[in-house]
Amino acid sequence: MIVKISNISQTHIVLFCLTILSTLLAGAIMQGANIITNPISIFKGIPFSLTLLFILGTHEFGHYYFAQKHNVDATLPYFIPAPPFIFLIGTFGAFIKIKSVITSRSALLQIGAAGPIAGFVVAIPSLFVGLKLSDVFDKSPSFNGIVLGDSLLMKGMIWITHPNLLENQDVLLHPVAFAGWIGLLVTMLNLLPIGQLDGGHIAYAIFGKKQNYIARFSLLMLIPLSFISLNWLVWGVLIFFLMQSTGHPPINDFNTPLSKGNKIIGYLCFLIFIVCFVPAPFKL
Repeated sequence: MIVKISNISQTHIVLFCLTILSTLLAGAIMQGANIITNPISIFKGIPFSLTLLFILGTHEFGHYYFAQKHNVDATLPYFIPAPPFIFLIGTFGAFIKIKSVITSRSALLQIGAAGPIAGFVVAIPSLFVGLKLSDVFDKSPSFNGIVLGDSLLMKGMIWITHPNLLENQDVLLHPVAFAGWIGLLVTMLNLLPIGQLDGGHIAYAIFGKKQNYIARFSLLMLIPLSFISLNWLVWGVLIFFLMQSTGHPPINDFNTPLSKGNKIIGYLCFLIFIVCFVPAPFKL
């Protein structure tokens, strides 16, 4: 199959260049670089920036590839920069814009699932390499930093890469590992079965109108999770206002059943959500 590449607009180029700059700054700041006194130290942010943009880009190009495969008109990814002094990782992520109607359940499921699966596949080796490069340190009450929550997958990979880790020790993530951790977090959030998130596309393709009930339940579950971590309250409010609806827009051909293979893809995404789920992502 030959994939047609949409025209690259000036907006795409400007946003991508700004996101490279903002993620470079974010990565350099994590490494303790002082950009003001030593501007060239910004290049210390290359490992973080390159890894994160590769994961986010792979996620979005997964959507783009399958949109082209199903003759759905879609834009190339838009990367969104963010001030690293305000938003730690230097980007709000990336997205593609679907410009035509998705008419079938199989197309909806495959386009929705392709991004999270592709991002997940490249986040795993990134995280593995990053953990191998990470240092182990003794825990201390005086530790000053952000404590990241561990998903089931993260716990397993730490056990594989640092099998002799003691109870009074922890892993200080290398920037590559942190980018991999962010990649898994983004994958998990996108797989929430709400509205037009990737998980919403997948849930609607499998369950139809029942997706709206699943979405409402998922959104309500963010309330008790907010007592564990305020991150969920912030994300819940953003999702509620940005999505404007928990339900998914109908598609023209919903009567054609999904194949067994497509259903397996959908359930695989649910499994990815489970292993990537973090009850308390950030702790100060």
